[in-house]
Amino acid sequence: MGEQDDRGLTRIQRRNRELILEGALTVFSNSGFRGATIDQIAGEAGLSKPNVLYYFASKDEIHKTLLTTLLDMWLAPLSNIDPEGEPLQEVLDYVAAKLRMSRQYPRESRLFAYEILRGAPHLTEILGGRLRGTVEDAVAILQDWMQSGRLRNVEPHHLIFSIWSMTQHYADFEVQVRAVLGKGHDPFSEAQEFLDDLYRRLLSP
Repeated sequence: MGEQDDRGLTRIQRRNRELILEGALTVFSNSGFRGATIDQIAGEAGLSKPNVLYYFASKDEIHKTLLTTLLDMWLAPLSNIDPEGEPLQEVLDYVAAKLRMSRQYPRESRLFAYEILRGAPHLTEILGGRLRGTVEDAVAILQDWMQSGRLRNVEPHHLIFSIWSMTQHYADFEVQVRAVLGKGHDPFSEAQEFLDDLYRRLLSP
């Protein structure tokens, strides 16, 4: 039924998997893991329940696949911090990338937040492994810049945590943000200007 990819799936099979994961993203981000059902995911994907279960053995497997993919995407901008780059601009570019992801991928951000609030049962090993390793690599770069006087000396782990919270807030609490600001505001554009100024003031040596 078409060319196979590395995992031996045909084009139609790849398309069906993508439909299932896209449908599951909508269901999980709206209802959380406990409120989601295979029937809901099948309906959102436009496939039958047996068809969904042909590709994924359980709701847990779908959820874990989504979360793993999301974490890879979420970590990419942090991994892209260039130790040879201009320190302040590298941090500001990371902030901008995280805010851009919150604008473009609000469902993914909410899904990740749901998982963390549940105690991250599907992400415990990943959080302690790949996430921690990626953060520690970035911390080492930040510490080097701070020790050489190219960035103001602040605690680097908490700097990263603050960037996460300040940017992902606009996805996870978008309804609240828009309600408070009212019509005529673009929260993300305004946040970009605010955060750029905030971190320049915080980190300029």
